[in-house]
Amino acid sequence: MRKVVKFGGSSLADSKQFEKVGNIISADESRLYVVPSAPGKRFSKDTKVTDMLIKAYEITVEGGDLGEQLKKIKARYDEIIDGLGLEMTLDDEFATIKENLEKNPYLDYASSRGEYLNGKVLANYLGFEFIDPYETIFFNEEGQLNDYKTNKVLKKRLEEVEHAVIPGFYGQGKDGRVKTFSRGGSDVTGSIVAAAAGVDVYENWTDVSGFLVADPRIVEDPETISTITYRELRELSYMGASVLHEEAIFPVRSKGIPINIRNTNRPQDEGTWIVESTAKKPAYTITGVAGKKGFCSITITQALMNSQIGFGRRVLQAFEESDISFEHMPSGIDTLSVVVHEDEFLLKEQEVMARLHRMTEPDSIEIESDLALIAVVGRGMKSQSGTAARLFAALANANVNIRMIDQGSSELNIIVGVANNDFEAAIRAIYENFVARV
Repeated sequence: MRKVVKFGGSSLADSKQFEKVGNIISADESRLYVVPSAPGKRFSKDTKVTDMLIKAYEITVEGGDLGEQLKKIKARYDEIIDGLGLEMTLDDEFATIKENLEKNPYLDYASSRGEYLNGKVLANYLGFEFIDPYETIFFNEEGQLNDYKTNKVLKKRLEEVEHAVIPGFYGQGKDGRVKTFSRGGSDVTGSIVAAAAGVDVYENWTDVSGFLVADPRIVEDPETISTITYRELRELSYMGASVLHEEAIFPVRSKGIPINIRNTNRPQDEGTWIVESTAKKPAYTITGVAGKKGFCSITITQALMNSQIGFGRRVLQAFEESDISFEHMPSGIDTLSVVVHEDEFLLKEQEVMARLHRMTEPDSIEIESDLALIAVVGRGMKSQSGTAARLFAALANANVNIRMIDQGSSELNIIVGVANNDFEAAIRAIYENFVARV
């Protein structure tokens, strides 16, 4: 058994958390490669190190003095180093960061240094080799991961060491400068390392014991999902479930490597397993429920729409030419609705309306705003009759009016649209009907 283990910012926020991480790694000799995030918040009103570094970048751009801000950041690391009793210093690294930011400030470099510095400290603490992702993870001209080059270089480098710390979140851009993933991208780094090393398991350690069936800010003490497939995870992540970066599944999925979400503060918990597919029957009909607010629906009506070739293409072209992406597109015989993010649409509302009239010559166009979308996801839905009826009944009993319904042919999920102010009540009603009463 060989594992890659990634630890989030809350797992590495201070020296006590570092000690927990050290105990977790030493408890299992198969945990060979470690991917750290930058130190997160130590308490609710604390500031993440990455945000402190972004502030340092902003000070530089505005022509201010970096000294005080870098002292604050260094103090965070010195507390960790002193708390662990390490004989090391980051003086040279901070001198280099100061010089580089003053000479040629750019955001990706500044925001990546939290992971870089934490990787240095963790490697020293564990006695592992330090591998800089700037030398092993590469992006192409479009800013996307260069899979072929990264896998080739990183695989060769990992074969040379038995244990290593590889900081998350960044690599090298095509222009030779530091390039970062989107926020939370250390999850993606861990997945890339797992795929390149060809390990058996990718463990992702955070501050929760896996994925929850529903958002704990809405549903009190929701159940934990024991096993979830990649497809289910994609649906829930897209709709707001944020334990794992939604792009992190792709590198390991192609290699058949499962992801295990674990809790650094409760290492005894099994957590959630994310797998390609499974014969395990889910505990409930649904795997999870998640959603987002802030959408609007544009409904185009035209008689005999279904007989017009290319009508749907012209509708979408109107949105494309206004640089607006669509989320869902439910339709009827004479109607077609396009669901988009309301804040994006409002900026170009009349521009889109003019294009739709010009390109489709509709009978009418109606706009419905303040829409929330909720995804009810589960592989168990396919084998259970009456799932949709239960869903609609649960919402009706909670006095929630359904304003939109969209279900894919896979029967993996049902999307419902409700008013923004009904969002929380709808989530609770669905959870109560499908999970709490089981």
